Amino acid sequence: MTHFTLVHGAWHGAWCWDALSKILMARGHTVSCSTQTGLGERAGELSPDITLQTFVDDVVAHIQTRDIRDTVLVGHSFGGIAITGAAAVLPDRISELVYLDAMVPLSGVAPRETVAPDVWAARKAGAIMVGETLCLPPPKAIAMGLTDPTEAAYIEARMTPHPIRTYETAITFNGLPNNGLPVRYIRVTDPIYPPLESHRQRAVEMGWPMQDIASGHDCMINAPQALADLLQK
Repeated sequence: MTHFTLVHGAWHGAWCWDALSKILMARGHTVSCSTQTGLGERAGELSPDITLQTFVDDVVAHIQTRDIRDTVLVGHSFGGIAITGAAAVLPDRISELVYLDAMVPLSGVAPRETVAPDVWAARKAGAIMVGETLCLPPPKAIAMGLTDPTEAAYIEARMTPHPIRTYETAITFNGLPNNGLPVRYIRVTDPIYPPLESHRQRAVEMGWPMQDIASGHDCMINAPQALADLLQK
């Protein structure tokens, strides 16, 4: 059986993996879910000091403190950057990287630089202060590809503001994002999530194996069974 380490994206927390985790564990696998500082269950730790490196450190600490080995490390959306950083630090602990409709970073390039300037300007104009931290407010569920009212209510009740400095800072690493580890990319197709098109294209250009899932961007919410099937392949 396989151990899966699951890393969420922007505005989310470990809560988003609940349905998928139950399915994987019912099939005999083991699962652990990392929560990024200031988000989800750790929203009380929100701070203006949080950078992109903080998110990498979160995943590294999650793996090390639990002595996780031979794990399939899955990063969803913004979580693709954190798993890239973890792969640079702990390649001996990881059996495979899975970029789940995720960002594929370039060393030294901040995430905001991969977004069209006008789009980023609009996002930053809509930023809010949460305490002393400038944040991007959670989007509506439709932006995550969720149209079912129950699913929409589920995530809109749980998403938390995202510290903007994680978009404006960068991580550095040598070589390719997967650091020589086995890797694949899972892309959602119904609907396509437009903000990640350049990242999906980067994965194609690097020759990574691609798998498709006919769901919205938050496929762990509206298609957990199909996602579990793909992860097991």
